[in-house]
Amino acid sequence: MLRKTILPSLVLIYVSPLAAADWLSFGRDAQRTGWSPQETDINPGNAASMTLLWKTHLDNEPRELNSLTAAVGAEWVVTDQGMKEIVVVGGASDNLFALDAATGKLLWKKTFTAEGKPRQQPFWLCPNALNATPLIRKEGLRASIYSIASDGKLHVLGITDGEERSLPIQFVPPFSKNWSLNLADGVLYTNTSQGCNGASSGVYAMDLKTHQINFFQAAKGGAGIWGRAGVAISKGGMVFAGTGDGMYDPAKGNLPDTILQLSTKDLKLVDYFTPPNHTYLTRKDLDMGSLSPVVFPWKGSEIVAAGGKEGVVYLVDAKVAGGGDHKTPLYRSPLFANEGADFAGKGFWGAFATAEDDQGNRWLFVPALGATASGVKFPVSNGDTPDGSIMAFRIEGEAGKPTVQPAWISRDMNLPEPPIVAGGLVFAISNGEFARQSKGDGALFTSAERAAKHVGNTVLYAFDAATGKQLYSSGDAMPSWTHFSGISIASGRVYVTTFDSNVYAFGLKQQ
Repeated sequence: MLRKTILPSLVLIYVSPLAAADWLSFGRDAQRTGWSPQETDINPGNAASMTLLWKTHLDNEPRELNSLTAAVGAEWVVTDQGMKEIVVVGGASDNLFALDAATGKLLWKKTFTAEGKPRQQPFWLCPNALNATPLIRKEGLRASIYSIASDGKLHVLGITDGEERSLPIQFVPPFSKNWSLNLADGVLYTNTSQGCNGASSGVYAMDLKTHQINFFQAAKGGAGIWGRAGVAISKGGMVFAGTGDGMYDPAKGNLPDTILQLSTKDLKLVDYFTPPNHTYLTRKDLDMGSLSPVVFPWKGSEIVAAGGKEGVVYLVDAKVAGGGDHKTPLYRSPLFANEGADFAGKGFWGAFATAEDDQGNRWLFVPALGATASGVKFPVSNGDTPDGSIMAFRIEGEAGKPTVQPAWISRDMNLPEPPIVAGGLVFAISNGEFARQSKGDGALFTSAERAAKHVGNTVLYAFDAATGKQLYSSGDAMPSWTHFSGISIASGRVYVTTFDSNVYAFGLKQQ
């Protein structure tokens, strides 16, 4: 360990680059942009030379369709062997793993012992598993990992040794389905969905100093918040979350198919935006909760982009999300996907990504499952996309009146996961998953049946962020598929996890 007698000048040398290219949570930042502007090792000029750097199999048993979370990573971690880059991955069977980012060597494994037993048998909606992507918190030279075990307890561990730094705290209900952790101003956030083990759907916040927990219930029934990135937090101090289907009754506090705007820390309802066609969305099971909002600056204000299974993009004001009447966005796009209003494996799922290019143009990158809606034209197309694609849009218009304008569409992908942006590239994976939920007669596929029917393997792509041109494909390097995971980039490496409990790192070979 680093001794406390280190000279202040040396500490400054260590501290100054600490946040340079970390990926500390899902989507990298509290706004969930999925963009790492400091990460430039891989770029359009060398992306074709990417290769598999290492693969590590982890001792983790999938639970239902859940296996490994998306990876998070930190640079400039002080260890007894000098500075390291460390990657952390959560495992569904209550495991947490830390890997040496340079080699893939397992540094440590922590297995949480869940207290109590769930009241319901597991299935793919409620796997009784560790589900939330962990979060790394850096405070000077100290880095801690925050993770929620299946019993709802929050664990805080040292990143170098995996040792618990405090007693576990009950954060969310036991065996609830909670999602990627977020952190802003010393408050930790997560959200719950699907009513697993009887837990209500909503947003949780814990003050990390006082351990006070606040909860906002989205509805008395339904309205699950299950976007992959969890909640997004604006720099103006607001929390945004998209809710799923349910019976709409604002007077009784029931806000399904709605973008919630909550105050930080105490989670009071500040405003909300509900699409005027919310009854149709619920009737067709086209959850707004299938995708996490993203927040970005635009001409002196902050904008929230949101959507869901419907295949429509909404832009709302991060100060007044509902436009005064709770029904007026700054912009509503045409239908871009899911023309058939299919509730499974179509439309927008997971999370958006957003970035600025060198000219200051703002981009929005959208994972679209299924074919593009008829009549939609992108100025640059990279082929037919019957299974899915990454859609790229430019944010244009005057201050207060933003619009999304189609720019390019990627090659076909089956099925695309949330993209990330770095070095002038958009990275994304097709997951190879069998996404159908129902057999057509009302019976649901089991997890085993869905796993057996997977339609391909996980493939990582690197696309030129300006044109969508494919510059790299991992091909058959990852034989397995993945479900509801994600990708990340740190230290010049792109990290992917798959259902068979493998972690992969792709990047450029060291010269």
